[in-house]
Amino acid sequence: MTITVKKGDLLTSPAELLVLPVFENAEFDVQTLKGFNDVWKQRAAKAAKALDFSGKVGQSLSLPAPVESMADEFLLVGLGSKRLHGLEEAVREASGVMLTTAKRKGLKTLALDLSGKDFKAESAEAVALAVQLADYTFETYRKHKPAKKIDSLEILAADGRLAQAMRKHIERAQVIAGGITTARDLVNTPAQDMTPTHMAAAATQVAKSSSGIIKIKVLDTAECTKLKMGAYLAVAQGAEHEPKFIHLTYTSPRPTKKTLAVVGKGVTFDSGGLSLKPADAMMTMKCDMAGGAAVIGLFEILAKLKPRVNVHGVIAATENMVSGKSIRPGDVVRASNGKSIEILNTDAEGRLTLADAITYVLKEKPDAIIDLATLTGACMVALGEEITGLMTNNQALGKQVLEAAELAGEKMWELPLEPRYRELINSDIADLRNIPTSRYGGTLTAGLFIQEFVDGKPWVHLDIAGPAYAERPLSSYLGKGGTGHGVRTLVEFVEKF
Repeated sequence: MTITVKKGDLLTSPAELLVLPVFENAEFDVQTLKGFNDVWKQRAAKAAKALDFSGKVGQSLSLPAPVESMADEFLLVGLGSKRLHGLEEAVREASGVMLTTAKRKGLKTLALDLSGKDFKAESAEAVALAVQLADYTFETYRKHKPAKKIDSLEILAADGRLAQAMRKHIERAQVIAGGITTARDLVNTPAQDMTPTHMAAAATQVAKSSSGIIKIKVLDTAECTKLKMGAYLAVAQGAEHEPKFIHLTYTSPRPTKKTLAVVGKGVTFDSGGLSLKPADAMMTMKCDMAGGAAVIGLFEILAKLKPRVNVHGVIAATENMVSGKSIRPGDVVRASNGKSIEILNTDAEGRLTLADAITYVLKEKPDAIIDLATLTGACMVALGEEITGLMTNNQALGKQVLEAAELAGEKMWELPLEPRYRELINSDIADLRNIPTSRYGGTLTAGLFIQEFVDGKPWVHLDIAGPAYAERPLSSYLGKGGTGHGVRTLVEFVEKF
């Protein structure tokens, strides 16, 4: 899709679909449209009233285009109540509605009016990102490619200076969309073709295309054994496909003393191991590496945006499978920091891989650690399918991540690391057990387990089990399948870290 910006008005645009975003209720008045004939404006206002179009978020109204234009149709999309706070997410939602409407009607060229005084350069970035996410399809395995793609979007600005600023923000949006698309493709690829080796190859390709800004190291089983990664290797031992421990390093071209570590869960398929999942629960388990996919997508973006911070990305990629070599309930393993772990449920494997991954990255002396993991179904019970659970040992860092998430339009909510629950993961025979003694608060005890391996470093844990993989559309611009959740938040966070 080609996205351009210019100073102009809807009537002179050659696009097939003209789009006007409008605010809710009294703030919406079609009579304010300049250059449109009075008869068309009266009919548009009458249609809006008759069809209860008030400009709420998610609402749209299709109208015949005015005769003065070259367009086929005119579309009103709602932004909700006029407010600067949250406007960009409202713009993203409206842009998704615009794109899906155009696809449904077979219209391939669009023009969107952002000349109103409430729209800034960031509004164009929100539009550009949303339409690219909404236009995404995963067609690798289709013989026929039924999806209709949009050819072009023209954004109309109030003046030439704003148009120039919008162009820079659109370039940024295109870079971010590229990284998110990479993450979505990785998650959507079936586990037969997204093994740990394939995941390592995808990360290697990101490094190769970075012009030397990103370095990669991939450790095999022997090297992980030498590093005493007993928790990670215990998960991997039941699988035929070899595990791959991926370490990406982004070094800022500009001098900086800041270093961030980002760790992503990389279980490329989770059968549950000997604690076998029910068949229905396995259907989407190719997505259990979505945290790792988000890390790879982030590094693709870092190579292009070049933020002033050094970043280490670590993914302990493996499958969790069933065989005669699988780890057994009741076995005890030792992580690379020396702590012993009693395995009482082999389906609580993600925290084992994260334990060794986080211990490994501590040697880089990061100022902060963020991990992303499709970790617990309990998080979805608590927060549903659309919201990430955030846990942290550092309130300032947690606040920064939540602020980044709000800017990015990704929903997150802080959950407590309740100290009294720590005793629930005490083992009778080891330092820890990998599941709690209580059936309740599973997300919190999983966070407390991971905290045992951060060595006091400022740390944020993101349980992305819900929004990482959409079994129904999560918004107007994010359809079913892998969402790339977390990438947008990480970009916003890294640039301000």
